[in-house]
Amino acid sequence: MRTIRHIIDERAGQTPDKVYLIAPEPGLSLSYGQLKEDAISFGKYLMTLGLKKGDNVSFMLGNGYQTTKIFLGAMYSGLVIAPLNLMAQPSHLEYVLDHSDTKAVFFTKDQKSKLETAITKVKHDIDLKEIDNDAKTIIPADLDLSGFALPDIREEDDALLLYTSGTTGLPKGVILSHKNMIAGGQYTTRAHHLTPDDRALCSLALYHINGEVVTAVTPLVSGGSVVMPHRFSVSNFWELIAEYGCTWFSVVPTIISYLCSSTHLEGKDLNLEQLRFGRSASSALPPSLHKEFEEKFKVSIVETMGLTETAAPVFSNPIDPKKRKYGSPGVAVGNEAKIVDKNGSEVARGTQGEIMIRGDNVMKGYYKAPELTAAAIEPDGWLHTGDLGYMDEEGFIFVTGRIKELIIKGGENIAPREIDEAFYRHPAVLDAAAVGIPDEQYGEEI
Repeated sequence: MRTIRHIIDERAGQTPDKVYLIAPEPGLSLSYGQLKEDAISFGKYLMTLGLKKGDNVSFMLGNGYQTTKIFLGAMYSGLVIAPLNLMAQPSHLEYVLDHSDTKAVFFTKDQKSKLETAITKVKHDIDLKEIDNDAKTIIPADLDLSGFALPDIREEDDALLLYTSGTTGLPKGVILSHKNMIAGGQYTTRAHHLTPDDRALCSLALYHINGEVVTAVTPLVSGGSVVMPHRFSVSNFWELIAEYGCTWFSVVPTIISYLCSSTHLEGKDLNLEQLRFGRSASSALPPSLHKEFEEKFKVSIVETMGLTETAAPVFSNPIDPKKRKYGSPGVAVGNEAKIVDKNGSEVARGTQGEIMIRGDNVMKGYYKAPELTAAAIEPDGWLHTGDLGYMDEEGFIFVTGRIKELIIKGGENIAPREIDEAFYRHPAVLDAAAVGIPDEQYGEEI
């Protein structure tokens, strides 16, 4: 039985004094032993608010000391954590607050006005808790927790409720179990050969699946540690890696672009010898940008791919630079992958079709949406990703676009990604997006 509680308890029992979390801004750190104690206390605190096992609880916070403890503490306690996106539009926030059935929201002062406005449209009561993200504790000192005991939890229990962007309609709430979350951490650990000696720099928000699983849960699974600044900043990115001895980091292509454009590192004598690699995910990394970063900083970038519906990791390139392939997010690690045609039949290597995934990381389903869940997950566990691509002879995946974005010109199926890649090969192009427009002769034109 593997749950977030089991993992934390195991680490606290084996290495209680080892540091799990470093929060640079307040200068605080958290050992595995203290993480367990704080998770228990936080769970009991939630019970004093009337929350019980299976209830949804949210935070509207930037990264930080308390954000990490709330994120892990809620799952440890048998509740479901439902993070709120700080960048969400008012309509998105209103919908998620209402649809998620969240019972409480932890937030900082700068989010108060936005949250209070959104909550007026919600049909159920929500307990609002304003906190200091850099405080050592948010539990009232005079609160008696002695009469409370945490409920038992199982690996099949819900752990995370995270809403997708909703670019094709209303946001969908993805339900991930403890089993899903831990599988995500295990697959990341396996893909990158992580050990207890590794330390991650978290540059991505804890209201996105990448930040949550890859850089918060994965160190728990591997027995390592994580440095958690409030946010990504070009001005202190390399300094944090050097100061705290980070061995790897997880970013997105936009951050890689920012770092490549910056001259911040020039003239500085920083010790980065311990840094093994950087990890890129969340969107395709243009090969030209990939190579530019590696040439400039002499740091290997491992391109990967994941989904909210798969607790982050799905594909990863090998750690060995000689074995990876530019333009590909890599091979399946931990889970299974196949390419199918429109009838669901697996196609030959090199043939384009829909990418499908199966594994312990595949979500339980969409919240309060059984029909969407049934359409997304086949009875035998295969998940429809909606992504188009092909698999080469060595098992590497190449993504060519989205099924719903497919351009049909004169009866020919054209993946927008193929057009994008042609533009990416020009050194003056940073980003590109091909779209189809109506055409009388061809049906669609590029």
